[in-house]
Amino acid sequence: MRTVGVEEELLIVESGSGRALSMATQVLRQAEEVAEGGTDEPGGGLEKELQQQQVETGTRPHTDLDALGEDIRACRRMAIDAARATGAQVAAVGTSPLPVEPLLVRNERFALMTERFGITTEENLTCGCHVHVGVSSREEAVGVLDRIRPWLPVLAALSANSPFWQGRDTAYASFRTQAQARWPSAGPTELFGSAEAYDDLVARMVASNTVLDAGMVYFDARVSQSYPTVELRVADVCMDVEDAVLVAGLARALVTTAAAAWAAGEGAPAVPVALLRLASWQASRAGVGGDLLDPLTAQPRPAVDVVADLLELLGPALRETGDEGAVRRRVETVLRQGTGADRQRATWERTGSLADVVAEAVRVTAGMES
Repeated sequence: MRTVGVEEELLIVESGSGRALSMATQVLRQAEEVAEGGTDEPGGGLEKELQQQQVETGTRPHTDLDALGEDIRACRRMAIDAARATGAQVAAVGTSPLPVEPLLVRNERFALMTERFGITTEENLTCGCHVHVGVSSREEAVGVLDRIRPWLPVLAALSANSPFWQGRDTAYASFRTQAQARWPSAGPTELFGSAEAYDDLVARMVASNTVLDAGMVYFDARVSQSYPTVELRVADVCMDVEDAVLVAGLARALVTTAAAAWAAGEGAPAVPVALLRLASWQASRAGVGGDLLDPLTAQPRPAVDVVADLLELLGPALRETGDEGAVRRRVETVLRQGTGADRQRATWERTGSLADVVAEAVRVTAGMES
């Protein structure tokens, strides 16, 4: 059974006001005694991210989704406890609902990114959920990338959790997706066909002196540089742990299904990148509250129908791991109750307070009822 692990970026916020706080250094210092680093596997501690208002957690790889969920909770507790020790809190939101001036973490690489990309680096305070799924080889990994690309916008829609930006409603369910699109290396990819072709493209991107290094290749899904995994990068960080587990379960089933198709010699869907960009934009705009684009035809269809097609495609893989029942139930919950973006907007409409939006996110992040 394939392993799956999750990395989550979390926003550090002030109790009461809900504003983002530049306290990553202090939070990480508090967490040092329990953080584990230097392993050959993703996860196990807290790490810095681009801005001082955020930290990143990471789980160990798991084969059981229940165990993965417990690990995500443990990682969040580590971040919550470390933040509390500094007088702060953490919230699993894709962007800060309240106005914020991001403050870059001080290191040489981030300074070079600011010099190269200017305001794109300076303003980029977004929190995502990155899912690592185990693969047996780089050839299999690239075969997977070629076959999952049309379905990634559906994962983005299900995880949408960033409707606010600089204190205003953006009219997007996932504005984080729009912010990430400012990076020159971000977004969907053309078909690669082989690991050699993938590696050649990455090398040419680095040689262009546009991106600093291979770590800045921000494809929607990519071959991990550090682990024997495919890394799916389209999801917002999910407010509720159960939604993070859902995204991870769907991601693993998607990789498993694609790997089987690659091994059987089935061709990859030849959907043009231009249409994949439209699908990504539509998922970012609507979440699951409207139409999505059909992954293969790019025609608009109700989100519930597109999600149903995804579940049908992934059925054999989900049954193989024993996850089908739990995944279907959680999908039904998201479709009925809405995503994190819907939850944020509902709080805003009820209270008229973005501080209340953040406060509820803090509670849900910690597993407490709102």
